[in-house]
Amino acid sequence: MSARTAVPPAPATATLATPRVAVALVALALGGFAIGTTEFVTMGLLPDIAGGVGVDIPTAGHVISAYALGVVVGAPVIAALGARLPRRALLVGLMAAFLAGNALSALAPGSTTLLLARFVSGLPHGAYFGVASLVAASLVPDSLRGRAVSTVMLGLAVANVAGVPAATWLGQTMGWRSAYWAVVVLAALTVAAVLAVVPSSRGDRGATVRSELGALRRPQVLLTLAVATIGFGGMFAVYSYIAPLTTEVTGLSRGAVPWVLLVFGVGGVAGTALGGRLADVALFRSLVGALVAVTVLLALVGPAARTGPTLLMGVFLLSVSTSVLVVCLQLRLMEVAGEAQMLGAALNHSALNAANALGAWLGGVVIAAGLGYTAPSLVGVGLGVPGLVALLASALLRRRELRAVPA
Repeated sequence: MSARTAVPPAPATATLATPRVAVALVALALGGFAIGTTEFVTMGLLPDIAGGVGVDIPTAGHVISAYALGVVVGAPVIAALGARLPRRALLVGLMAAFLAGNALSALAPGSTTLLLARFVSGLPHGAYFGVASLVAASLVPDSLRGRAVSTVMLGLAVANVAGVPAATWLGQTMGWRSAYWAVVVLAALTVAAVLAVVPSSRGDRGATVRSELGALRRPQVLLTLAVATIGFGGMFAVYSYIAPLTTEVTGLSRGAVPWVLLVFGVGGVAGTALGGRLADVALFRSLVGALVAVTVLLALVGPAARTGPTLLMGVFLLSVSTSVLVVCLQLRLMEVAGEAQMLGAALNHSALNAANALGAWLGGVVIAAGLGYTAPSLVGVGLGVPGLVALLASALLRRRELRAVPA
């Protein structure tokens, strides 16, 4: 880590098993749980939202893109402007803004106001994960940084197991607005938990907007962002339309959608936990392997969707591989960002939500063109290949950098 890292490293005796550290990581993960619930429940409730605001399903998909664009805009701006602020206070402020955005989503009277509310809800997303990742990494020795960061990100993964299916069921039973009200409650609980158990820590007093944005001049940062934006977009092209894929292609009932989301969530928990361990052993190799697996599995989604069991198996494996990829991308950006630690940590979620917007939009385009609900899987493969090319370029540059180290 840089000599100007905002949060001092933990003493060598710290471990993930230390009660103080464990409780702090759980509090940080609770925020991830709230964020993951609001981000992904929209996919499961897309037909309900479309009917509620009077638009068709492809048009309702723009709601997903609006949230993602909020993350894309908010992550670098907030990270650059907030790098000098105390970390705990910044986390609380971000979660309060997230709470307000979801309340506005629940109150939105029509499609236009809902789009705006989802954009606002997305603004704190990337910066929250960026700050939380830095705080988590500061609480443990360097050899456990991957596991600490993945523990925070487990909140998002667990959301897909518990939060998203529960909120989807709630939205189908009591109306889609109730799902966003549930997220408001989770955000309030996160604010209280962070204030209670996360240690206070100063910001990076030497940071400036210019020094933080300087990370964007680093080739490895740009290449890693390209991998996240392009290579990961394929997953969102498929997942954004998982509800109609389940009902229209596989032929399962509407009530089966929460179960499909649950399987996706279980895979996410397994993949996130696995990703932290793989990253601590061999970060770059794990990154390469995860992206290759994602691209191959995306090619198999269409055939797998023909039957219920194969759909569930495909969804599970895709979730495992994409979750490993997310953790590895997060740590890779923190590694290559130099002094701009906060921006590097936040940019991963900015890039992933650019992928969200890109994938949801392209998936909607092919569906609207009449190619069917399996067509987004082909979009996914088309996005995965250039992501692999960007990763190959990063590998070649990395080899050159490693050769230059002894000199």
